[in-house]
Amino acid sequence: MSAPPVSQPEVRRSWLDVIGLGGRPKAVRVLTAVIVGAAVLIAVAGTLIATPLPSGRPFPAAAGIVAATVLAAVAQLARLRFRLGRGVVSVAWGEAAFIVGYIVAPTGWLPLATLVGASIAWAVLSWLNEHRNVADVAHLTASLSLGSTGAAVVTSLIVGDAGPVSVHMQVGLTAGAAVYLVITFALAVITLRLHRDADTRQILARVPYAKVPIFVGNVIIGLGAVYALFRQPLWLVAFVPFLWLLQRSYRFHLRAEEERRMWEAFAEATAALPGGSVADVAASGLNGALTVFGARRAEIEVRGVDSMTRYAKDGPGIENPAAGLPGPAITRTMAVAGEVIGELTVWLSEPTLPVPRDEAAISAYGDALAGALHDAAGRGRVAALEERVAYESVHDLLTGLKNRTTLVTEGDRVVRSLERDKPLALLLLDVNDFREVNGTLGHRCGDEVLKLVAGRLAGLARAGELVARTGDDEFALLVPQVPTLADAAGTGLPQALRRAREVVEALSQPMEVSSVRLAVEVAVGVAVTPAGRTDMVELVRRAALALDQAKEDELAVATYDSGQDAVTTDGLALLAELRDALDADDQVVMHLQPAVDLITAAPTGVEALVRWKHPRRGQLSPGEFIRTVEHTELLAPFTRRILDLALSSAAEWTQAGIDLPVSVNVAARSLLDPTFPAQVADVLRRHRMPASSLVLEITESVAVSEQDIVDDVLGELRESGIQLSLDDFGTGYSSLAIVTRVPVDEIKIDRSFVDDMIDLPAAEAVVRGAVELGSRLGVRVVAEGVETTEQRAALMALNCPTAQGYHFCKPMPADRIVGALIRLNETAQDAEIVQLRADDAS
Repeated sequence: MSAPPVSQPEVRRSWLDVIGLGGRPKAVRVLTAVIVGAAVLIAVAGTLIATPLPSGRPFPAAAGIVAATVLAAVAQLARLRFRLGRGVVSVAWGEAAFIVGYIVAPTGWLPLATLVGASIAWAVLSWLNEHRNVADVAHLTASLSLGSTGAAVVTSLIVGDAGPVSVHMQVGLTAGAAVYLVITFALAVITLRLHRDADTRQILARVPYAKVPIFVGNVIIGLGAVYALFRQPLWLVAFVPFLWLLQRSYRFHLRAEEERRMWEAFAEATAALPGGSVADVAASGLNGALTVFGARRAEIEVRGVDSMTRYAKDGPGIENPAAGLPGPAITRTMAVAGEVIGELTVWLSEPTLPVPRDEAAISAYGDALAGALHDAAGRGRVAALEERVAYESVHDLLTGLKNRTTLVTEGDRVVRSLERDKPLALLLLDVNDFREVNGTLGHRCGDEVLKLVAGRLAGLARAGELVARTGDDEFALLVPQVPTLADAAGTGLPQALRRAREVVEALSQPMEVSSVRLAVEVAVGVAVTPAGRTDMVELVRRAALALDQAKEDELAVATYDSGQDAVTTDGLALLAELRDALDADDQVVMHLQPAVDLITAAPTGVEALVRWKHPRRGQLSPGEFIRTVEHTELLAPFTRRILDLALSSAAEWTQAGIDLPVSVNVAARSLLDPTFPAQVADVLRRHRMPASSLVLEITESVAVSEQDIVDDVLGELRESGIQLSLDDFGTGYSSLAIVTRVPVDEIKIDRSFVDDMIDLPAAEAVVRGAVELGSRLGVRVVAEGVETTEQRAALMALNCPTAQGYHFCKPMPADRIVGALIRLNETAQDAEIVQLRADDAS
């Protein structure tokens, strides 16, 4: 089977690749073609128009041509090279070869002799180690041939018929050598500029510095050889060691110049390393390596935490980097304080150039580059950390929403940007029973639920609205523009409530988490305010109050009520103010209310009722602060203060000859304290009162507690002689069972039954049952809350022995109780009950 036809352009491209012109810039290809073509034409034309060799020359024409060819080859084989930017410049003995060749060979044959000799030399050099392609060899040898052509023409014009050792000949040969230098130098500059992207100013500054001393030496050697050839041929033997020493001097001169240039470029490149990112430093490092070392290619591999990042750059004129680069590749590990940063690899321009100084310079450059990369990586880590901290400072990490701080700061900016008095709303949401999700499915699934809720809420947000996560399962939606079309008052509240209900409905849609289909419910607190009337901190507080109200009332949506502010503020300050009250002597006070015999009206006991004379809020009843006391560490000192005040008053009426016990309510938590009986005994001892003078009132729920400690405490109190009263009898869930489990001395019928006993037969039945139960058990029965004559008569009809209430006596300060008790005793002789006010007792 025949091969498919190849188009002519492809054939042409393939031949260009073979000779080394493929992939090169068009200008370079044109320049090479012009130089080679011109050199070949001139060389051929020179042989056709050559004049015979002048008389007196040491060799025949043919031998002279061979000698000139050999001299041209030897001059190139002995060449010296130095880097110039990204290119390499060769410095040879071309001027000396021209001077001697002009003398021994016909002038017209010099271009051809130079072309052939240089071609042979560079072919040998390329075959040995330089691996130059055909185009490079042709371009270089043609440039040398053109140089010799120009030199021969100028010398011929100057010399004319002058003798070979005449001054006129020496001047002409020197001028011809100078022309040779200028032509070859100019062609090299053009080639480097087009092919290697070399800096023309750099070439003009450095090449003459390196070439001029060598040019002078070449001219002297050439003229000396001509003189010896005609005057004393044996002197040519002395030229061998002299040429060797001169070659060594040339080499030292070029090396010193190259090292000076390289270290200057090294200093500039390392100083120019940027302080930006790793990529910026690597890019600058690649450019510096190409410039400093005149490299064909440079690569940097930077070691990261989990990977290596590779950066590479080819020098100008590299036609096909993928095919591989000839020449040595020097690789050095970059490290800082033992920490490996990566590797630097540099491909030098020529395969024969690397010397120990190149390796040392690349190692030094790698160290400088390693420091810059290490610093850049550190700056990158710091920048990433700062970016992360900045992100985390304004976002919630789990959901990606704004956090509470950002809600306040950005919300304030939004509020300030709004037109004053335009309503805005804040919706504060809380996921109901979210703890059950964590407890049942685990915290990971709970996090997924929060993410889904956050996503839905973000999807509901409209342009300009702000969504944030403000707590564990709490979210916020700031609505800066609330429509007021449906609100005659212009407050925007109806539209805000409608928006809140939309949010509730959207979030309540079922979701699937870990293959479990579930639905969550949310409670929403809504706060609406005109812009410019408040800030975000206050708006969040109001929405939080509304949210608390929604959860307390088990509502989906609740709005802020300004009446909640005072209650909430007072509640926050209550604990601290209670501490101050216990430290003061006149804030916690005792009011006392007697219980009387329904038949004789004689007092049968006194109940101690605590009051708080608040310095700011006035007198507070127990319902306003007692719950706070019972749930804090203030319970023990507060109970001791009440017992002190109650027994102090009991001691006063005992000294007045009135033998009545005082009743004190006991909190539930006091009966869980095993030291409580000892505390009570200590107070009795300090006031020198018998245990029987104290009645401790307990509630049914505490008395029927299953905790053994309650039974132990109650048993110890009874054993000490302290009386126990069952308060609010009838309201508990096991009123009949309690009297069999806890022996008590008194039963107090709750006032709710006393209030309803006249109108509700069921309430009357409860009172009747309590009276009969007390009679059968042999304990006192006291009816609470008696306020009317009808209630008193009904209780008497049921044979209730004792009652307590406003109908007989209102609670009064401790300093008036003794007079009230005396008055009750005095009126006990009458059948009529006289109501006593607090100011009736003196």
